[in-house]
This record gives sequence, C-alpha cells and structure tokens, in this order.
Amino acid sequence: MPDTSISVAVVEDNSELRDGLAQLIQGTPGYKCVGAFSSCEQLLGQLKSLKTHPPKVVLMDIGLPGISGIEGVQRVKAQLPGTDVLMLTVFEDEKKIYDSICAGASGYLLKKTPPAKILEAIQEINDGGAPMTATIARKVLSVFQSNPPPASVDYQLSEREREVLAGLVRGFSYKMIADQCSISIDTVRSHIRHIYEKLQVNSKAQAITLAMKNRLV
Repeated sequence: MPDTSISVAVVEDNSELRDGLAQLIQGTPGYKCVGAFSSCEQLLGQLKSLKTHPPKVVLMDIGLPGISGIEGVQRVKAQLPGTDVLMLTVFEDEKKIYDSICAGASGYLLKKTPPAKILEAIQEINDGGAPMTATIARKVLSVFQSNPPPASVDYQLSEREREVLAGLVRGFSYKMIADQCSISIDTVRSHIRHIYEKLQVNSKAQAITLAMKNRLV
C-alpha cells in the first residue's frame, strides 16, 4: 500500500525549534519528516539523495547562517520544481514577503503561528493552496493596493484559465476549483501548468502575486 503521508523537510537554525517542528510533523498521522537541517547548505547537500523521494513541502526559515532562506527557495525550486516551500519566519516586512514569493515560495507564516495551524498550512499547500498568516496577507494586499496597476499585459489566458487563476487567488484548493468549474482535478492541474507557462512563473504564490499586481482576475 503506497505511503500517502505528506513528506516535509525542515530548515531552521534554532535547534530547539527545529527539533520541535520535526517531532510535531513526525508525530502527526498523515505527515512525516524526511529531514531537519540547520542551514540551506545542509539541505542542498542532501538534495541529490532526496531526488528519488523528494519532500512535498520544505519549511524554510529566512534568517539563516550562510545562504539565506530566500536564496534557498530559488535553489530548492531549481532542483526540485515539484516541491513547495513554506516560509516560517519572524520577519513581517513587505520586502522579505515579496522577495520570498518572487523567489518561488508557496506560502508565508510567522513563527508565532500555533502548531496546529502550521500543520493545516502544510496540508493546504499539498492540496494546491497558498497559505499566509492573516497579517502577512494584509501586508501583501496593501503593497498591491498602494501601487497603481501597470500597463495592461495580454498573457493570452483563456476564460477557463482565468477562472482557475481566480480560484487560486481566492485560496481555493485544486479540488475546490475542480468542483466550482465542474472539471476534474487532473484538468485543473493541466490548466495551472498552462497558466504558469503563460505567466512565466513556477509557483502558486508567484501566479497569485502576478494576478493581483496586474489585475488579471
């Protein structure tokens, strides 16, 4: 019987928090921790061995020694494009949030997030969502609202692709989008691949950011 647990890797330099996250994940049914690393360098050194069974989600701190978490996102996505990265950090400033999303992060949580909410966010990312702490989501919205929309760009999105993209912006999972559009989840995934290609992005968070910034939905 295939293992359906959500595999998660943790990158956190605080040993107490790192061990706590690893134990939380490993000790919760439906989740498993496939590695806990104190730096991006440690994780990147193990990516080759992880490629046969890559983690579905990486929990990534930003303020790491050596390679920062933001650069780490780019490197992880370059080697494991199917792996989602969820930022877990103390930083709340708009630039780090924006840079993380542009680097390819699929979600952004603060370290004060309760453990149960962290698990929910991992599940949400696995289901196709892009979770953010409420205060972070408001900051993201304020950034876009304070900037005038750029000149209109025609990304050649079909009407159905716009519907799927609108679902992503609203935080819907792939299943919710499929139900709303009366299509299969595989068809949703196919539309999302085409959306990524047309928008020239490689993550849900980047697609959502571009859609909001350019008023695509």
